[in-house]
Amino acid sequence: MKRKLQENLKAVEQRIADACLRANRKPDEITLVSVTKSVPFDVIRTMVELGMQCLGENQVQELTKRAAMMQEWLNRRHRDATAPMLKRPRWHMIGHLQRNKVKTLLPWIEMIHSVDSLRLAEEIDAQASKIDRVIPILLEVNASGESAKKGVAVAAATHLAEQIQTLPHINVHGLMTMAPLTEDEGVIRHTFERTRELFDEVVSLRICGPQFTELSLGMSSDFEIAIEFGATFVRIGSALFEGIELAPQPVPAEDH
Repeated sequence: MKRKLQENLKAVEQRIADACLRANRKPDEITLVSVTKSVPFDVIRTMVELGMQCLGENQVQELTKRAAMMQEWLNRRHRDATAPMLKRPRWHMIGHLQRNKVKTLLPWIEMIHSVDSLRLAEEIDAQASKIDRVIPILLEVNASGESAKKGVAVAAATHLAEQIQTLPHINVHGLMTMAPLTEDEGVIRHTFERTRELFDEVVSLRICGPQFTELSLGMSSDFEIAIEFGATFVRIGSALFEGIELAPQPVPAEDH
């Protein structure tokens, strides 16, 4: 499993490098967020051993459980003087977040990619103040216009950014979007292009300050196109685990 995971990682990193070459960008501009959804913990441990530093989860319950298990495992490992030191991974919340889950989530995360309303941002701000943190977030934008997609409408995004930026315990670092699941490359390109245009608009209006530098675009099927449109985070799951047998995971209950 470790060898196959390492091969997949190298293949993904090569695809990132090739996409950067085509886009006249540098690979170190791209942060790989390794999506651990439905992945057993022994695979996640191996990922950390291979140096994967940013881990992404869609469900709050799964993220907090896995982050706690990882912390316990690393603490035990660090007490072993013969074991090589490993860096603690940084957890990114990339799925839909509901307000009643914020308090549970905040102690564990590096960044939230999926803030799409003022009410959610206000809850994050309130809970962050209690633990004396400023939380980096990305605004999730529904750039495809699909009714089933989460995210703020493109036309409302700049106003929402202005409102959230006033909250003292939140920093808006950029935008996130998901392209439609389609083989039509033109549709994917249009979604990423609209998001990039919105990003440039926020920058030009100086709404969010110098920390507004991030674009979370692209998954396993479309991250190379995303890099062309300025992605700084790519969220990769299936391409990392191709050919690895993953134990069936229980379907998590829907958050309420």
